[in-house]
Parts: sequence; structure tokens; C-alpha cells
Amino acid sequence: MSVYIGPAIEAAGLNKTFGDVKAVDDLTFSVERGTITGFLGPNGAGKTTTLRMLLGLVAPDGGSATIGGRRYVDLPEPGKVVGAALEATGFHPARSGLSHLRVYCTVSGYPLARADEVLDDVGLGPAKRRAVGGYSLGMRQRLALAAALLGDPEVLILDEPANGLDPEGIVWMRRFLRRYADSGRTVLVSSHVLTEMQQLVDQVVILRRGRLVRQGSLAELSSGPPWALVKTPEVERLLAALGEGVADLRVERLAPDALRIELAAAHIGRVAVDARVELHELTPGRDDLEQAFFELTTEHESEREPA
Repeated sequence: MSVYIGPAIEAAGLNKTFGDVKAVDDLTFSVERGTITGFLGPNGAGKTTTLRMLLGLVAPDGGSATIGGRRYVDLPEPGKVVGAALEATGFHPARSGLSHLRVYCTVSGYPLARADEVLDDVGLGPAKRRAVGGYSLGMRQRLALAAALLGDPEVLILDEPANGLDPEGIVWMRRFLRRYADSGRTVLVSSHVLTEMQQLVDQVVILRRGRLVRQGSLAELSSGPPWALVKTPEVERLLAALGEGVADLRVERLAPDALRIELAAAHIGRVAVDARVELHELTPGRDDLEQAFFELTTEHESEREPA
């Protein structure tokens, strides 16, 4: 059980500039315990710089970045509080996966048996004595995760953890991280695979040009008006019936017999039954993470800075 109170991860007024580039601009967000939070944004949004400031690898120009209520550099045993895998590189190709992790155990003061345990946890037990140079990208991703797990940390910070994994490996990763969060611990995961994020995360933090543009749950992110896809050979009769009870009916014609109607599917169905309109399809619509992401991160002409 954690001895800390408050958010597991918190950034407050975080700023970082490299030369003339404002990489992170007055960024404030928090990540609650027991959740998986997607850290999202287009290339150059400031995600990697922010993660590096959280982990003490880059010093902020202003503001604060804390894990468990403390800066990373102030944590007495950081490996037991936070484990991080920012890239699946830095492995000696001639060393085995087991040898690599035993070096970490020796440096950090963990029992050597811990290396075997985490390799089994990530599914690399059968390959632990193989040279890392012969590992696939997906296996190196698992090895990086195993290294992050050595201290049995309360918080995991991962950058593109599914990169290189096959479909079976992606499902495994999703289930592993879900169990990890359900045990009361916390995951912050950066990724550009939005469809996978939609199946994995509880919350999202979305950046654009170093600034926060949205934080919230997936449900809050896609809380726009209901809509439905409708197919009917009686388009005009359906629209006439729907229009009787709606002041401003929003309709997009997708095909001669297909419509996107901004109304709840249940309402459309009731009106069609009452008006005896034949329906061939009635599918509730859902604004997904990908659509919301592009709406929030697309740079409009008026927002561009002069060259």
C-alpha cells in the first residue's frame, strides 16, 4: 500500500525551452492512482521532454514534476516508486536478458532472483539465457518492461510499449497493464497508436505544442451529441417525420439511401416505427479517441505563428 497521498504523477506549471523552441509551455496535469493514463500528442508536442523531466533526466526551466509527491531526484529508493521504459535500446547485444537484468539488480541492491521473476512475468523466461542481440524488437520491448519492474514500483512510465509486438503480444501487454492498474498502481503510457489506446486507457492527457489541450476520461472526451447511421429506401419520409419534432435537424447524406443523423438511434427508431418507415440499418454512432484527438490537435491557420 502506498504511503503517499495525492496524485501518483503531477506536473504543475512545467516549462522547458531548448534554444528558441518552447518544448513544454506552462503544462499542468495529474495522474490518479489505480489508472492507466494515455499521454498523447502529435510529434513535437512535448511528450518525451515531459517524461524526461518527470524522471529527472531533464531539468525544467520552471514549474515542478513529481511522482508520489516528490521530485524524482528526492526519492530515496526511486526504483521502488517508479519504473520507466522510454526506449527498448541500450542493451549489450552479447549479454543474455538474464545477465542484463542481474547487472541492474546488483547496482540497485535487489536480490538476483528478482531478475528471473520479472522475466517470467513478461513472458521471456524461456529466452532469458539467449543473447539480446538475437531478440526481436518485441522481445526487447518486453525486456525493457522487465527492467522497469525490478523494484516492484507503484508507478510505471512507458513510451510506445507496444512497438514491435505482434497482435498476440499487444493483447498480452494490454492485459498485463490492466492487472497492474487494477492492483492499485498507476500507468502513464505514451503512444501514437490511438486505436490501441482506446482499448487500454482510463484517462487521457493530450498535448499540442507543449501545452495541455485536454485531460479527462475517454467518456468525457467523446461526449458530443449522439448520432446514428441510417439506411432506408424511404429517406424523404423519414426526414419529414424526424423534422416534426426537431427544430434544427442535422443530416449528412452519405449515399442515396444512407444518412448520418445527429439524433439518438433510439429516437430515430421510435419515429420510424410510428411513421411506418422501413429501415434497413440503424447503427448508433460513437465519436472515438482518434476523431477527438485530431480535432484537438489539428493546428488551425489562425493559430500558426509567423515564420
